[in-house]
Amino acid sequence: MEKRQYGKHDVQLSVVGFGGILVTDETADESARRVAYAIERGVNYFDVAPSYGNAEDMLGPALEPYRKDVFLACKTTQRDAAGAEKEFRASLQKLRTDHIDLYQIHGIQTEEEVDRVLAPGGALSFYRKLRDQGEIRFIGFSAHNEDAALRLLSAFEFDSILFPINFATWHAGGIGHRVIEATSGRDTAVLALKALALRRWEENEERPWKKGWYRPVDNYQDAERGLRFTLSRPVVAAVSPGNLEHFEWACDAADRFTPLSDAEEREIAEIARSADPIFSRTLTAI
Repeated sequence: MEKRQYGKHDVQLSVVGFGGILVTDETADESARRVAYAIERGVNYFDVAPSYGNAEDMLGPALEPYRKDVFLACKTTQRDAAGAEKEFRASLQKLRTDHIDLYQIHGIQTEEEVDRVLAPGGALSFYRKLRDQGEIRFIGFSAHNEDAALRLLSAFEFDSILFPINFATWHAGGIGHRVIEATSGRDTAVLALKALALRRWEENEERPWKKGWYRPVDNYQDAERGLRFTLSRPVVAAVSPGNLEHFEWACDAADRFTPLSDAEEREIAEIARSADPIFSRTLTAI
């Protein structure tokens, strides 16, 4: 699988990342099988969070045989240093490791959250301490709100941002452009969320895809188109949805990846005009 450089660092990440929800509520044997499959496909970037159910408990043992050869990202939704430290220590134990490669402030959505993270005693102060002590290598954050994301980017030199870079949110929702512009020419890497997202679930809709609050694409062709759009932007890697089929489709699409042509860019923009994006400038909350 193609690998791309992670910001300014001498680190290469697979263009498809293994989303930890892939092992949520799976057996230990199935979790080990899925991680082994990812390694065989050339995936070296794994992302998890305490909020993903029991994903850390399942991923830790499954990833342990490969830990020294992979890039492990984790997150916390805690906005203060004390809460972040408690969650970090628990994550280390569950993930069976002595360090996290990338630790991220998770799911920033509001200006108030930004204030809390940046304040004295906020989570960012703890992240910096962890990096100084060598318990994490890199500091990042994930966000769904572009205004909040831009404010964080202007306040601190983060190693990466994890943000929705999706054809529908880009063209119909109007978000993503400013994040790409803000990181252009800087050392902050862009990691992508929701590359294979289609729309939000409708009320009372039957949900054939069980893992996820949004409806993902339903077939390989749409998955390939969505991933090609995302990887045609200045993005290092795209984290997969939680369903195994989508991860397999993403790996297959990555192996065949070529950047979108100008004609294909116009075609996907036209398709997106009738889309119902999961995020937009006016619709950002999960």
